[in-house]
Amino acid sequence: MKRILITGAKGQLGTDCLDAFKDCAGGSGVDLPEVDLSDRFQCLEILDKLQPEIIVNCAAFTAVDACETDPTCWKANCDLPSHLAEWTEKNDAFLAHVSTDYVFSGDKPLFQSLEETDEPNPISEYGRSKLAGERAIAEQTGRFAILRTAWLYGAHGNNFLKTMLRLTLQNPGKEFKVVNDQYGSPTWSMTLAHQIRAIAEQQATGVFHASSEGYCTWYDLACSFLEGLNVEHNFVPCTSEEFITPTKRPINSILENAHAKALGINVFNDWKVELDQFVDQNGTAVVEEIKAL
Repeated sequence: MKRILITGAKGQLGTDCLDAFKDCAGGSGVDLPEVDLSDRFQCLEILDKLQPEIIVNCAAFTAVDACETDPTCWKANCDLPSHLAEWTEKNDAFLAHVSTDYVFSGDKPLFQSLEETDEPNPISEYGRSKLAGERAIAEQTGRFAILRTAWLYGAHGNNFLKTMLRLTLQNPGKEFKVVNDQYGSPTWSMTLAHQIRAIAEQQATGVFHASSEGYCTWYDLACSFLEGLNVEHNFVPCTSEEFITPTKRPINSILENAHAKALGINVFNDWKVELDQFVDQNGTAVVEEIKAL
């Protein structure tokens, strides 16, 4: 494959993308603090130096609640991809950009899945900043793929599953409420990395939904994960109204990978199958990581 650059290479998805593209000649990764790609000068300078033919943008400000009060999220989620798209268009490169289910309001009737043709309508600052990033890319280049994913978990970095495991191991027997009325498609970051590669290899353009098949609630996901690890837990289902957060979460985040399926390049399996594979491959290491905290 051509020269690849992974941005946000130290993060949960970026680390898995480095692995998924590891056999590619000239593959490399960049991240903070070495370079701030939200700074246009730094971004264009490093791209001129590295001359990637394919850019995979995993860099983002993903602290959803913090986005409500921290305007710097717009630098990472809108300005940064805009700079990448600017360079991509001028240098005949291809940009694969990772976006989110939060570009939707989540009010589509349950259990109808969201397809790429559905109209975005974000209800949070995080969602608005990510949608602005999508539009900045589409306005500047035609050689792009936007991959909207949801409920991401993996072996590296922080995520919902690790949080629930940490709370359980550090507080044996304690009861924890977990939201049971929000529905989504959990996604293993390693599978998403392979989906990105499949799209990049074909340089397929447009918007793609990219999440595991099927759906569940956060409560279902937490229980399935700890049961797979054989860790005793005391999770209690609750409503969104019982678990107030600064950001309103979408009720329906069930994504349908219609575009990838139409092209015959959808790599995702059922969410439970992929979660079991994740536990088989990474469960022991994740438990040891949490115990060491």
